[in-house]
Amino acid sequence: MNPFSYSKPSDIAQAVNLAGPASRFIAGGTNLLDLMKENIARPEHLIDITGLPLKDVRATDSGGVMIGALVSNADLAWHPLIERDYPLLSQAILAGASPQLRNMASTGGNLLQRTRCYYFYDSTVPCNKREPGTGCPAKEGLNRIHAILGASDACVATHPSDMCVALAALEARVHVQGRAGARVIEFADFHRLPGDAPQRDNQLADDELITAVELPAPRFQQHSHYLKIRDRASYAFALISVAAAVELDGDVIRDVRIALGGVAHKPWRDTAVEQSLKGQPVSRENFVAAADAMLRDAQPLAHNAFKIKLARRAIVRALSDATLGGTV
Repeated sequence: MNPFSYSKPSDIAQAVNLAGPASRFIAGGTNLLDLMKENIARPEHLIDITGLPLKDVRATDSGGVMIGALVSNADLAWHPLIERDYPLLSQAILAGASPQLRNMASTGGNLLQRTRCYYFYDSTVPCNKREPGTGCPAKEGLNRIHAILGASDACVATHPSDMCVALAALEARVHVQGRAGARVIEFADFHRLPGDAPQRDNQLADDELITAVELPAPRFQQHSHYLKIRDRASYAFALISVAAAVELDGDVIRDVRIALGGVAHKPWRDTAVEQSLKGQPVSRENFVAAADAMLRDAQPLAHNAFKIKLARRAIVRALSDATLGGTV
């Protein structure tokens, strides 16, 4: 771990004024400290934001919810508003990490997790995400956990978050503050596909701080489900995950959201597939067709072709469970 300086600002303006390319914001530190210990992240300055007023969960005038960036994953999962109106989000959070980590991890930090790619975490091997232009050994190496959608020649890593898959399905918005002012980023636009710049995971500028995540008015309380498939039941990242949310009119699909985890560099949605399900009756055949369409462009690597069949079955199951009312 390299030497670094430390400061703890008392307000948001002070925090963003301290920020820059060589600094990092730190809250729970559940990912950043690991990266620093492994010499993957080498910030020269840490900005401790735990004293900022970003720990509230409150209803908005539009009927949604505003979640402060410092709300812990545990507090968010068990918050009465979230449990009642956004059970999909609660399920996703509780499927991730361990109770100890959920007590420390923050809402904003969850969005900023780096990939769990073996090669990214091994500083003795090249990695375009760590050092652009050095190569991607995962493409020809051990790639069982890697991407089948949206990858590039530069990177085949996947995004590790469970919470973000649910937020993608719920069409959240991310509020950020920088020296140039405040802005709101649609969740679908927040994370990036790797392209030729895999070192950039998201659209934040160096001085921008996540202040809140906003959820729209709830619509899928009765029919949603988060399904996570992993190698072991405790503390493992998803091989495939599915956040499914359905709004029904009798047995006809009025609206639907499907987001996938474990398949791409960001939570994966296909709005054209969702649109094709609207107005269709609830049936296994329609769910299978939707799953096939979502995976039509999948490009497996040497060791992860199984993910295509696994994702297909997971999509069908998650949609089926959601229409039946979901399970916790």
